[in-house]
Amino acid sequence: MVAISMLVLLAVVGLSIDAGLAYLVKARLNAAVDSAALAGARNVTTGNNQSEQVASARAAAADFFAANIPSNYLLSTPKILSTDVTFNGGQATIDVRAEAPMPVSIMQVIGFSSLTPVAYAQTIRRDLDMAFVVDTSGSLSGSAATVRASAKSFLNKFNVTQDRVSLVHFASGAETDFPINTSARGFNRAAMLKKIDTFSFAGGTASVEGMWNAREQLGLIPSNSRSSLRVIVFFSDGEPSAFSGYFTFANGTDCANTAAIIDKGNPYGLSSMDGTAYNVVNENCRVIRNGKITTRSLPTWYNGHNDWWNKDDVTKREFKIVTDTLRPDTPRSVTADLSSTTAIARNVERASRNLAEAIAAKARDDGIFVFTLGMGASLKDTGDYDNDTGEMVLKCMANVADAPSRCYNPAKPVGMYCYAATETDLTPCFSRLASAILRISK
Repeated sequence: MVAISMLVLLAVVGLSIDAGLAYLVKARLNAAVDSAALAGARNVTTGNNQSEQVASARAAAADFFAANIPSNYLLSTPKILSTDVTFNGGQATIDVRAEAPMPVSIMQVIGFSSLTPVAYAQTIRRDLDMAFVVDTSGSLSGSAATVRASAKSFLNKFNVTQDRVSLVHFASGAETDFPINTSARGFNRAAMLKKIDTFSFAGGTASVEGMWNAREQLGLIPSNSRSSLRVIVFFSDGEPSAFSGYFTFANGTDCANTAAIIDKGNPYGLSSMDGTAYNVVNENCRVIRNGKITTRSLPTWYNGHNDWWNKDDVTKREFKIVTDTLRPDTPRSVTADLSSTTAIARNVERASRNLAEAIAAKARDDGIFVFTLGMGASLKDTGDYDNDTGEMVLKCMANVADAPSRCYNPAKPVGMYCYAATETDLTPCFSRLASAILRISK
């Protein structure tokens, strides 16, 4: 009876000790498998085709697995059994299975030679529709090389066969360099990278036009084929200072049928909407001509993208420009007055800021996340006519918690704002945004 009791006691003690060690190995194995699956999801974007993307995901999963559970951990032999990568309808699913066989000690008395903890993890990377907006205004000319390199590194983090991406750049106006695919998935990253290399940096800061084009691009995708995650990524180094519209002139025939950009920093001429540098539409489209102000007033509603023959179409009145009273959706008071250079600068500055925030808010109403990145000390400066900064505008556009209370709405998609104090902070900021987007997509 004593002998039998000793065997039972040894079995209980062995179970406690060896099972306890196996539990520790299992916990570490679970963490390693989880990190491997997440790493695979992050790196499945790397590669020009699915074969390359699968190889990249598996390599990253193996690296992170090894980093999180060392060989011979508590005498175990951890190894990945499989890393399966499946693409289906714009989603990538990464399944990682692993085991860590380990010897037992006291349990050998009752016939056991080893235990084999196993673990499994799955990460699903959702499909993505993204509009990427890059500021190419003249104030960035000294940092042009860094902006180009950072923008390209950002695009390299997304999946060329699964994600849809549109590229937009803006200065005094905005151009959509690559429209988003409205049915097929994927984007032409190689062509976009080449285009970014050709960006020239000159002109003002028509943030409104960049945001409008970005929202338009995402809206072009039919609702039944939109991705589950929709994002606008917006980079700028300055406050919004320009927007488009149809403007009334003292001579009613001047520019009557031409939509143009008005810029508070260049009140002497209206820039053409089909470019990004200061470019007067024609000599009759000058706000100030021969020392006299020729424009009469701002349009009441934002109408620069309407057809000229129906520029006052009431069905397209989304964003009001002129408001003599402060309202939540138009926080800065704007009048139609363009009777002096001071009035032009004041009303155009305020309208530009209001519109940038309003378009971003409308994008959130559509379920779109807005991520913003600001660079440089000028974003900390207050405007000429209000006690707010360009950084406040970018925070409002992103709907982050430390944005001014007038614009933060936690019930709507909350994006992210990253501030790059200098150009050396730009690439890390873009990486943070990309990481945040990829976290949401999982």
